[in-house]
Amino acid sequence: MAGILDKFFSDIGIDLGTANSLVYLKNRGIVIDEPTVAAINNKTNKILAIGLEAKKMLGRTPGHINVIRPLVNGVISDFEMTQEYLRELLKKQRTNPLLSYRRAVIAIPNNLTEVERKSVEDAALSSGCSKVYLVESPTAAALGADLPVTEPSASLIVDIGGGTTDIAIISLGGTVVSKTLKIAGDKFNEDIIRFVRDEFRLAIGESTAELAKIEVGSAIPIDDRLEIAIRGRDITTGLPREVILKTNHVRAALAKSLKYITDSIREVVEATPPELVGDILNGGIYVCGGGAMLRGLDELISKEAGVSVKIVDSPLACVARGLGRIIDDFDGHRLFLANPPQPLSINL
Repeated sequence: MAGILDKFFSDIGIDLGTANSLVYLKNRGIVIDEPTVAAINNKTNKILAIGLEAKKMLGRTPGHINVIRPLVNGVISDFEMTQEYLRELLKKQRTNPLLSYRRAVIAIPNNLTEVERKSVEDAALSSGCSKVYLVESPTAAALGADLPVTEPSASLIVDIGGGTTDIAIISLGGTVVSKTLKIAGDKFNEDIIRFVRDEFRLAIGESTAELAKIEVGSAIPIDDRLEIAIRGRDITTGLPREVILKTNHVRAALAKSLKYITDSIREVVEATPPELVGDILNGGIYVCGGGAMLRGLDELISKEAGVSVKIVDSPLACVARGLGRIIDDFDGHRLFLANPPQPLSINL
């Protein structure tokens, strides 16, 4: 009977991120990994594209097409667009038109208000999910990184996403100390845009800044002399111009934001009970999220915190893997689910 029902009802995990959204489907694994971007035609009020197709349009659209990022700093900024984005996202892998989603587990940043949590829940419900449960992103990341989160020992996870950086110490299935920063991948891009404007008098877009961050960005001095040619508009003349951006340029641009992140990690450790601090010294710090792939970031954090640092395997998919663990053994992981603003029925 269960096998027949699984053809029509499925549990789903959604890592609804500011920069990228990943979807985990029970018994199938991660089935979607797309940028959280939607393009809408203002004349017809219809969505033209979502995900990677929409991201390619950023900064390149005519007046009647808007490219929107419905989440800012981990929070829904455009509720209707988030609904439409989720609906289109879930349609992408629905091969069976009769398939519906019985339970959805969605990762959210720490410290969201009840109103913000409710908006996430409502967006998923209106997109076709029957029941919605929320789990804090660091908890899901710790599960995805195979950390012993149910044991009486501390696990320190740092999730550097697109809009937020979540720092949390987890023990016995709960968060002991946490801090959420609105400094992450998007802020890194802004730092590079500002640096290039001030240093080279060149205006560049977000996509160019992100490319420079990926290709030549680093948190510490490195032996490789990396450089990239970037093109933009000369602020003085208004004409196109190209400059060479080197690793040390990007490092200088990111220095202030990276210092804020490392200082915040130290603050979280300082606020942790002494017994658990000893566990962190033994176990180290685990870093995930897209920001974890910045060259030398683990060495920088290790130097500032005085603790070994490990970048988890496939850091971008870490939260989605954790959601998958919850989905695959829902009853066994029920304690990790954050209480939603309104009680949800669990009699399934």
